[in-house]
Amino acid sequence: MSSTLTNLVYHIVFSTKGREPMIIADIRDELYRYIGGIIRGEGGTLLQIGGMPDHLHLVVKLKPTHELAKIMQKIKGNSSKWVNIQNRFKGRFAWQVGYGAFSVSESQIPVVVGYVKNQANHHQKLSFRDEFTLILERHQVEYDEQYLWR
Repeated sequence: MSSTLTNLVYHIVFSTKGREPMIIADIRDELYRYIGGIIRGEGGTLLQIGGMPDHLHLVVKLKPTHELAKIMQKIKGNSSKWVNIQNRFKGRFAWQVGYGAFSVSESQIPVVVGYVKNQANHHQKLSFRDEFTLILERHQVEYDEQYLWR
């Protein structure tokens, strides 16, 4: 084969530090656009972004040359710095250490995009803690409960 052909799509989930409700309506849409700009600047494609005041979901298409950990470091580092520069609320904005990242097959992209779009509906019935645990279990990711919520 003379070229590298990929379709690398990820569903990424991460929360604010301490799961504090810091993604307030006043800044949410701008934050989403800013994160989209970071991803585009790195050569990726943001397919969907959504979440709640205490966490975000991204559906992202990346190139095989991308290192997910480095992309996440840029997304979280640059966006938290940007939010703090905006100075729209008391306290310091920060993301929790770590994230969850799950591969998405092409046939499931519309399902995952729909899920991310409808976060408000999902969280009427399910807490973030329950949601994230369920995602980990569906993807058969082993985890230690004592380290999951630090």
